[in-house]
Amino acid sequence: MRRFFVILALIHYTFTLSAQANEKVFQGKIVNEEYHIYLCFNFYEPNIVVPSQELYGELPGYLGDDKDSRKWIITDVELKNGKTALLTIINDYGSEDLTATLTANNDGTFTLKQGEGSTIKIVRNRKFTKLPKTLLFKPISIKKQ
Repeated sequence: MRRFFVILALIHYTFTLSAQANEKVFQGKIVNEEYHIYLCFNFYEPNIVVPSQELYGELPGYLGDDKDSRKWIITDVELKNGKTALLTIINDYGSEDLTATLTANNDGTFTLKQGEGSTIKIVRNRKFTKLPKTLLFKPISIKKQ
């Protein structure tokens, strides 16, 4: 009888952990290696402070660039069906804005699709370069040494 309760408790614990892992899909840091950009976000508790942009306070997240200090700031988020987030994004000057969707794919990647409004631009070779309307992001992997 004791063994039955131990097994039951382990099964309950396993399901609880997997449910919690699924709940926090929209939290963390993801990267697009092709364009050297990344997305830091927490859509459950907007507590991200944009580096060098503390004036904005705590926000849902931002899109950053490994090669440039400019940021695109996520100002508003609406979660849909657990796998999609509707985003409102502005540049760090507040002069450009757009809507976008971030979708969690079944393979652990994320797809960012730019919608209405401006196009996200990054600086390469001292010139602004428009990013594609659809970008694939991967979670950051820890490399073993």
